[in-house]
Amino acid sequence: MTSNDVTMVLPADKPVNHVYTTKIGDKQITIETGRLARLAGGAVTVRIGETIAMATATMAKEVRTGIDFFPLSVEYEERLYAAGRIPGSFFRREGRPAEAGILICRLVDRPLRPLFPDDLRNDVQIIITALSHDQINDIDVMAVNAASAALIVSDVPFTTPVGAARIGLIGGEFVVNPTIPEMEYSDLDLRIAGTRDAIVMVECGANEVDEATMTKALRLGHEAIQDYVTLQERMRAEIGKAKSDYKRFGTNKEFNQQVRDRVGTRVQNVIDTTLDKTERSTFLDSIEGEVMAQMQAIGDVDADELHQVMKDVTSEAVRDRILRDGVRPDGRTPRQIRAIWCEAGDHLSPRAHGAGLFTRGETQVLSIVTLGSKEDAQKLDGLFPSEEKRYMHNYNFPPYSTGEAKVLRGSSRREVGHGALAERALVAVIPDEDAFPYTIRVVSEVLSSNGSTSMGSVCGSTLALMDAGVPIKAPVAGIAMGLVTDGKGGYAILSDIQGLEDHIGDMDFKVAGTAKGITALQMDIKIAGITPEILEQALAQAREGRMAILSKILEVLPEPRSSIKAHAPRMLIVQVDPERLGMVIGPGGKTVRGIQEQTGARIDIEDDGRVFISSIDGASAERAREMIESMSTPVKVGNIYTGRVVRITDFGAFVEIAPKTDGMVHVSQLADHPVQQVADEVSLGQEISVMVTAIDDGGKIRLSRKAVLEGMTLEEAIESDSRGGGRRSSGDRGPRRDGGRSGDRGHRDRDRGPRRD
Repeated sequence: MTSNDVTMVLPADKPVNHVYTTKIGDKQITIETGRLARLAGGAVTVRIGETIAMATATMAKEVRTGIDFFPLSVEYEERLYAAGRIPGSFFRREGRPAEAGILICRLVDRPLRPLFPDDLRNDVQIIITALSHDQINDIDVMAVNAASAALIVSDVPFTTPVGAARIGLIGGEFVVNPTIPEMEYSDLDLRIAGTRDAIVMVECGANEVDEATMTKALRLGHEAIQDYVTLQERMRAEIGKAKSDYKRFGTNKEFNQQVRDRVGTRVQNVIDTTLDKTERSTFLDSIEGEVMAQMQAIGDVDADELHQVMKDVTSEAVRDRILRDGVRPDGRTPRQIRAIWCEAGDHLSPRAHGAGLFTRGETQVLSIVTLGSKEDAQKLDGLFPSEEKRYMHNYNFPPYSTGEAKVLRGSSRREVGHGALAERALVAVIPDEDAFPYTIRVVSEVLSSNGSTSMGSVCGSTLALMDAGVPIKAPVAGIAMGLVTDGKGGYAILSDIQGLEDHIGDMDFKVAGTAKGITALQMDIKIAGITPEILEQALAQAREGRMAILSKILEVLPEPRSSIKAHAPRMLIVQVDPERLGMVIGPGGKTVRGIQEQTGARIDIEDDGRVFISSIDGASAERAREMIESMSTPVKVGNIYTGRVVRITDFGAFVEIAPKTDGMVHVSQLADHPVQQVADEVSLGQEISVMVTAIDDGGKIRLSRKAVLEGMTLEEAIESDSRGGGRRSSGDRGPRRDGGRSGDRGHRDRDRGPRRD
């Protein structure tokens, strides 16, 4: 290369950007593809207002070996630059997904997974990135729509477009895709996803919405997504890539038949005659072992392939018996609920603030309540506008609950999702902060699992909250509904499904609510979708089960306990004029720190004037309240205050009754007996109770201790003061002897703290 050579940048062909628009409700949705992430299998951006989500979908070239499931992964990349913010973490960058991000991943995964080919074993990865967030249009439902569109235009073998929408209920009217501000007034937060013909996913929180209203909302949601499904069909036809071929996973037909021939009717006999889960598993394992030995005698056997055939045979036997005879693996009819027993109280955890144990069949959940101050609320650092959360529900699923031994690696996405579902079910009945000013945390420990532990945690937590004395609006119960279909239009809806029915069934539909209505829904399916008619029937059947479970809960605790536990913190709220908050806080927070140090109480102050006081000792909280009220309320004639003697003269004592506010007690008003020397009756720093008998135009305050000691009325105290010779002219001794404000202000610079009324 010579010095005359020049580096040339070749002209680029600008990529073609395809733009499509449609509406869901009254919100315009704009989809763009072709310009960004061109090496991904498929990439789109979806925009509503100024909120933009980018989704990519990419499939690995090779099959992942050694697995018997479809390896789909969904990741949500929340970038705070989308809202013009810098992360609040120490490293000032985003870390692992927060709870809200994990829930979005689950929301995207659940409607898409059942629509992939059953025999696909290549890794498929969907990544959703928040590029912009206007704090008005939420990104969760958009993420589902973006992921589906990315798959449709990609080379990934996914061919059934999915649409998603949010349905709100505001002022008794349904709203499709309401904004974040609008949702503040909504009694319903229903997120629904579906295909052209069926509903594939439901996620919902509600304020005790009845079943009929919920059914209407489900139908409206399915109707609302149809134009978006149509748009994706058009995109697939116009710009969609050819779908990649892949190696089909499945058992060899000849091998499959050989295994089935050797199994014969033995699996069906076990299913028909064995009700106990452990005994049934033992018998089925024995049959599989015998068949394995027989197959190995004639050649090599793939153990995973044989195990898959046995799972298929077992599933068919269970489904056949339910559809044929209406009998489930444990002998129940479709509507029957397993045996239930409950407990609540200190014997479960003496130091906990509330505890409830819920057992249904072989599912058992222990829920524990902890009450805290406002400062204990969870701080949120995400794109959603909310900054904190005062009700938290955590769910733990240890391996021993299923009789297994595994390494503990922190909360899984499933645990986060189940905790969020239980939280959603109960938050509707949590009292308002003004009525019960506590931060509330519930932890549900799954002790034994055989179906519907998330709904078990709802029931156990209702007991725990009532045991803690939380005045919930109504008790909540939850139940998991199942579905078995025959592929020909026949089906059976199952109440209170157990683990096997969840595994082999076509639907897991969780419903939680009060006697009045629904507070939470979650539906996952394994088939291409179900109709609104099936959902309507499932909701009605779930209500029957929910009411039966509620009756068992109320047998143990018919209502919340009348008071919180002795060792739970006491919480008080004082409403202060916002303009007087400075007096409570003090310079650099000095005053409020002083109150906390003197009383041992914890104090949290809101800009609207609410002051939250918490303390394990109720007396300490009350003392702090009195101090705050004394300094935030103007001194009034006739009120009684407890203050500290800050100065002694020959004619009386000056008493500080509020920060930087003192008055004078004349010697004649110091006691209910004659006093010769002021110093004989009171000393510096001594606390005494006094009544305000007068405040002159200059703000000088006249006090009487005698009025308090003798229980005088204000009129009697004024008369006594005048008879006692306490009134003096302004010329007798100067300002310091006439009124409450001392001319010597030096004592006010000391950190004395406020006085109580």
